[in-house]
Amino acid sequence: MRIGVLSDTHIPTRAKYLPAALFAIFEGVDLLLHAGDLVVEDVLMELKTIAPVEAVAGNMDPPSLKQKLGRKKILELAGFRIGLIHGDYGSERHKTPQRALEAFEREQVDCVVFGHSHQPYLQKHNGILLFNPGSPTDRRREPRPSCGLLTLGKKISAEIIYL
Repeated sequence: MRIGVLSDTHIPTRAKYLPAALFAIFEGVDLLLHAGDLVVEDVLMELKTIAPVEAVAGNMDPPSLKQKLGRKKILELAGFRIGLIHGDYGSERHKTPQRALEAFEREQVDCVVFGHSHQPYLQKHNGILLFNPGSPTDRRREPRPSCGLLTLGKKISAEIIYL
């Protein structure tokens, strides 16, 4: 199973549209995961033209999206348990991976997908894959915008893709 992963699109505050490159990168994926900060629900509708979408709300999302999407999910996909969260609790951005992992510490997950920092992150911690795809629209201190692909086969693997 191939899953496109993105976060922190911030449409229309950081960009007016999703980058065209996303549509090419995500062509043929089975599912898309969005780890929050869509800002407007129209982003979900646009992403659904590529593949089905699972998303959570982030700190920049309006109350209506927070209520509709929730702030945390566990998805069972191809025999793996994937935690999906934005990761915005707390003030120190460098602790975002740690906070995302802690949000699922009582759950049995194989992978935690998160966002918030806009910084790509891909590391294993105690056997759990932590994956932040960065942002395709607001690179902040990164050299380029980014997104990611998660592959679920005999094992779970991920890659960060720079636009």
